[in-house]
Amino acid sequence: MSPNNRELADFLRRARGLVDPARAGLPPDSRTRRVPGLRREEVALLAGVSTDYYARLEQGRPINPSPAVVDALARALGLDAAGKAHFQDLIGTTATPTRRRRPAGVQRVRPGLYQLIDTLDGEPALVLGRRTDILAANRMARALFTDFEQLPRAERNYARWMFLDDHTRSLFLDWEDQARAAVESLRLEVGRNPDDQATQALIDELRGKNADFDQWWEQHRVHQRTHGSKRLRHPLVGELTVEYETLTLPGDPDTTLFLYTAEPGSHSKEALDLLASWALTGSADHHSSPDAAN
Repeated sequence: MSPNNRELADFLRRARGLVDPARAGLPPDSRTRRVPGLRREEVALLAGVSTDYYARLEQGRPINPSPAVVDALARALGLDAAGKAHFQDLIGTTATPTRRRRPAGVQRVRPGLYQLIDTLDGEPALVLGRRTDILAANRMARALFTDFEQLPRAERNYARWMFLDDHTRSLFLDWEDQARAAVESLRLEVGRNPDDQATQALIDELRGKNADFDQWWEQHRVHQRTHGSKRLRHPLVGELTVEYETLTLPGDPDTTLFLYTAEPGSHSKEALDLLASWALTGSADHHSSPDAAN
């Protein structure tokens, strides 16, 4: 079985293992379940396909289900939007095994985007690229998280920083939630670009160096970061919560702008304003572009 086929088989097995049969609308069954979740025949029943068809799909066979069948299977497995998108990506890689993708080029940030995030003096802003590479960070983002410009160029990656920098476990009060989200976002990207060697090298490094990453990677869950919150204990301004929104750049779906804010009038907003004041006076000589350092 090819790596892409194994990815599909693993994803489907783990997805049906997470479904509660009692909540899936199945009739009572007195048979003893040896493993949690749904049986293959139950997924097939809920989706309205034959057991043999679903079994071949879960085995990673080169099958190309219709959109209606994909929708039915996604409902049967309780997949959210990210899970369904990942399912479709994995089906595409097994249905066309001879397809070749052009190697991804080096990502560059437009000068106008640097200027945009630099104008946000009071709000942290990050620009992430493929595999969560950190392409740009404004002064406030460097003050809130870490000075990414001081990292070697090859290490400017959000997931790598989250798992291999001990500072993050004390910085994030919700470190496990943030770290899991980073793993699940990488899983989603691997489904879209399974042949990207740089992404695979990053995953191999993190699996080899961090047990938490390896454990969560094996769970094969996916997550699309669109918005959310982060809880921090900053060494200068104490505890605060920031909300984030993501913006995918038109014409460049591999580049995402992350903007962080705090609720007006809250303690977190006061802490963020205090940090902004410090960042303005304490690091005025820094520039948001990571190209400023090697």
